[in-house]
Amino acid sequence: MSDRSVVDSATSSLISPSISSNQFASTKPLKLGILASGNGSNFEAVAQAIDTGKLNAQIQVLIYNNPDAKAAIKAKNRGVEAVLLNHRDYKNREKFDGQLVQTLQEYDVEWVILAGWMRLLTPVLIDAFPEQMINIHPSLLPSFKGIHAVEQALAAGVKITGCTVHLVCLEVDSGPIIMQAAVPILPDDTAETLHARIQIEEHRILPQAIALAAQRRSLILNHV
Repeated sequence: MSDRSVVDSATSSLISPSISSNQFASTKPLKLGILASGNGSNFEAVAQAIDTGKLNAQIQVLIYNNPDAKAAIKAKNRGVEAVLLNHRDYKNREKFDGQLVQTLQEYDVEWVILAGWMRLLTPVLIDAFPEQMINIHPSLLPSFKGIHAVEQALAAGVKITGCTVHLVCLEVDSGPIIMQAAVPILPDDTAETLHARIQIEEHRILPQAIALAAQRRSLILNHV
């Protein structure tokens, strides 16, 4: 086996379920609201999937809670409305989540996508979008929930980690799993190198998982 083949084999991922978002053609575009706290790379991945026709959706609004979040710049560059809701301006989490709900409803959002949203959620927000909130997390849940998931995986000495897209429930990183991608941990990995490879898979599976979740919900509703 060539050196290149060894590297490719060591760094390749496994995605489950093994599907393409092209399999799911909704009759009308999904109306997405994206919540982000940081660089917005997953926002950009969703937007690119929409641009290329891999995801039949439109981004109604990006909401960010960190005034310095680069996600806002990415949204504005794409002509997407970017709304700053700084959690520090609210008395408690419930008040903040109440404003999130109001803003999402003002923009006629159907599906809420947590794309690097670094805030704990309350029932105020979760109950407003039952089974229509999606989160992406950098581990193979149920392993390594919460913050610093990549560092947790390295500290535990596991040989495989990855990322998970799941529906949101009140318990952190515990909703029903929609899609996962496995990423091997290499002997010389640091938190930075491993996280970079996991992010590649996040960008790949998030648009597919959005399409899959919407299709599953549509099938359920049509058979009620």
